[in-house]
Amino acid sequence: MNIPITRPYLGEEERRAVAAPLETGWVVQGPRVREFEQAVSAMTGAPIALATTSCTTALHLSLAALGIGPGDEVIVPSFTFVATANVVEYQGARPVFVDIDLATFNLDVAQVERRITPRTRAVIPVHLFGLSADMAPLMELARRHNLRVVEDAACALGTTYHGQHVGTFGDTGCLSFHARKIITTGEGGMVLASDADLGRRMEAMRSHGGVVSDLERHQKGAFALPDHPMLGYNYRMTDMQGAVGVEQMKKLDYILARRRDLACRYDDALGEVPGVATPHVPQGYTHTYQSYVLLVTEDAQVPRDDLAVRLQAKGISTRQGTHAVHLLGYYRQKYNLKPQDCPRAWQAHCQSLALPLFPAMTDEEQAYVIDSLRGMLV
Repeated sequence: MNIPITRPYLGEEERRAVAAPLETGWVVQGPRVREFEQAVSAMTGAPIALATTSCTTALHLSLAALGIGPGDEVIVPSFTFVATANVVEYQGARPVFVDIDLATFNLDVAQVERRITPRTRAVIPVHLFGLSADMAPLMELARRHNLRVVEDAACALGTTYHGQHVGTFGDTGCLSFHARKIITTGEGGMVLASDADLGRRMEAMRSHGGVVSDLERHQKGAFALPDHPMLGYNYRMTDMQGAVGVEQMKKLDYILARRRDLACRYDDALGEVPGVATPHVPQGYTHTYQSYVLLVTEDAQVPRDDLAVRLQAKGISTRQGTHAVHLLGYYRQKYNLKPQDCPRAWQAHCQSLALPLFPAMTDEEQAYVIDSLRGMLV
């Protein structure tokens, strides 16, 4: 048996959707992207939803539009994908790494305040693997210190925190539609916001800083090029991707339900297995399980790396949860960082293990993963 870490949930509907823009000739950002944005806006409750080329560019667009720049500091969790820190560097600002809570893999809010300095301008909480960061105390802290909040919700479409969709607490929230995420457009992202002025600024900046979009020019029949009063980027999604996104949103309820069912089965089968800690979901949170990530504890009979190698030999793909970014080469060398600077992030880097989970996963495939893992640890 060969079981991948994930498999996108795509079908005939997406194939037909991709073909439609090819037939109409509208392949750049246009009506299908607009339809996709409206669907995400309605689902999340965010008044503004702007599609981008990736979550990375959504995060970068957010920081740029908020005026984060050289000399500023931005607090980020150390245990996250490297893009969360990279976007801070793009703006010439400095990422300040904060440790995590090992129970949730998310930013330890209690440690944030002690890292705030007169140069701190923003914080980027990450809703890692589909579980929300603890947003209430973080937002209160941000208000007291006048900090901007950009939510990295790459993994978290469908995730809520006490009934509110993540990505709608801060100044912006950023989603990913990469092939490993909840829904996919291949690559692609989206930035959520509620402030109209900020939304207009980001909308212009994602299209080279132009104040009129291609779709608006087409609809109005304008022949003149728009003004460009600000520095911008080409962060536009294609209508082919937007068309796929529209069809994926129609399947979202099923995708979320199936992911949670599979995660529940893992929880039931692995919750009492010595040597692993299953995902923790605090009361009032929902988890979308973009990834099902265990912590292989120090008392496990088989260390994490050996466990991954043995599972791979049986045809079962696994992954490290994500990085301890403060110890990746660029950041370690530039800022002279050490494991003890964020020790729990380093522990998660060394001991986290993502198991296969995807909507089309069969009961037989999951039983094989469970039986194989239990056989190595029990």
